[in-house]
Parts: sequence; structure tokens; C-alpha cells
Amino acid sequence: MTVETFEYEIERALKAYDTYVVCIDKTPDEFLESLKRLVEKAIKEYVNRKPGLRHGIALDKYVTVIISQVDGRDLPVCGIYFNLYSPYYEKRHLPSAEKQDSEE
Repeated sequence: MTVETFEYEIERALKAYDTYVVCIDKTPDEFLESLKRLVEKAIKEYVNRKPGLRHGIALDKYVTVIISQVDGRDLPVCGIYFNLYSPYYEKRHLPSAEKQDSEE
């Protein structure tokens, strides 16, 4: 099992990113490279999971990748989820002293 095993899922996530996701931190090419690293990490977690566990998970603040065992299938499935995140959320929820420092 490699990243290429889940190329279809990666292509769909990249298309959704390009179409629907507004992101000021990563270009589509940077997103693709980041996504491939997350899929690699999720595969590693899945392969090395403890007995009885069914998932390998990798995430950053923008994307969660889950590789999941499915009964009756040889290959696991790959879920790619966009996390709801805004850099503005952090600024709004800073304690007031920190907020004042960052606004100066």
C-alpha cells in the first residue's frame, strides 16, 4: 500500500480544494504535497496500528486523513476531510492583553 493506492481520493480532494477551499497558506501544489505526506503518515499509522484498532489517522490544522479497515475488503478505504479552520478565529479568542499587544 502506497500513496498511489489512494490517487483517486487525492485527486478528488485536490479538485475540492481548488474549487471550494479558500486558503491563504498553501497553493494547490503545496496542498498536494502536504496531502501526500499526510496520506503516507496515515498509511504508516494504519500498518503499525495495535491489534483491535481499525484506523490510521494523520492530520494538520487544515486536513484529516483516515485510512480505515473495512470488513470484506482487501484494501482499506481512505477518507480525506477538510477541517474548518480560520486564522482569524485565533485572534478573536486571545485573552484581551494578548489581543492588544498583537493589534499594536
